[in-house]
Amino acid sequence: MRGFPAIAIASGKGGTGKTTGAVHLAALLAAQGRAVQYLDCDVEEPNGHLFLKPQIEASASASIPIPAVDAAKCTSCGKCAEVCEFNAIAMLKKPLVFPELCHGCGACALVCPFGAIRETPRAIGAVEIGCAGAIAFAQGRLNVGEPMSPPLIRAVKAKRIPEAIALLDAPPGTSCPVVATVRGADFVVLVTEPTPFGLHDLHLAVDTLRPLGRPLGVVVNRADEDRRVQDFCRARDIPLLAELPDDRRVAETYARGELLFDRLPEWRGHFEKLWACIEERL
Repeated sequence: MRGFPAIAIASGKGGTGKTTGAVHLAALLAAQGRAVQYLDCDVEEPNGHLFLKPQIEASASASIPIPAVDAAKCTSCGKCAEVCEFNAIAMLKKPLVFPELCHGCGACALVCPFGAIRETPRAIGAVEIGCAGAIAFAQGRLNVGEPMSPPLIRAVKAKRIPEAIALLDAPPGTSCPVVATVRGADFVVLVTEPTPFGLHDLHLAVDTLRPLGRPLGVVVNRADEDRRVQDFCRARDIPLLAELPDDRRVAETYARGELLFDRLPEWRGHFEKLWACIEERL
């Protein structure tokens, strides 16, 4: 392993154990004396803090720039509406702005020939930073009702500490927030479960992420006798990083918001092997 990599932990669906894997990898690396940072990019429902219990030291509002039209300068030429791919500006008699649709690209201000558009910030959430023991911590909290999370995910990633191994806890699924999290990562860990739903969504996740060119591997959580996920990985030439056993005690510990290492010390070995497999591929 060279330098301090960024590792994204993702899943095709929720409930597979993605956050469980991310927080325990962070705890393991910290216990080994390594510099590590946990970044919770699941900004709609961040929950890593429930297990790491960080001390939040600072919180800052995150915003995106949206257009504001100066009616005195606007000639209703319509160029701003033409350039907007997301229909955040509609041209009636004058431009009508829909802030919730704006992606903050700034194209409308660039193409306006009369300088009638300026950009103003619109708050979409907050970024919180702190530490959980030796683990540097950052998370985003998207405002309720806010439709777009990628700008806030980018704000969380901007808090990355270059001198630490970064663990990016991605949102579940295969949509834009996942892509925003994974983009730029050195390695992607896909956590799945040995069920038809798990296999189906793993298939979608692989098809979504492989075009990004990021190396990836799979962790099968709650592994049992069903081998369809393993067969899929073999057929697609995807490294199988770990098979974590199905253990009711894990669910009980998770429900209490506790780390497995505190109550089930034998689980440390599972994550040591997982990290070793990841480190071999960095």
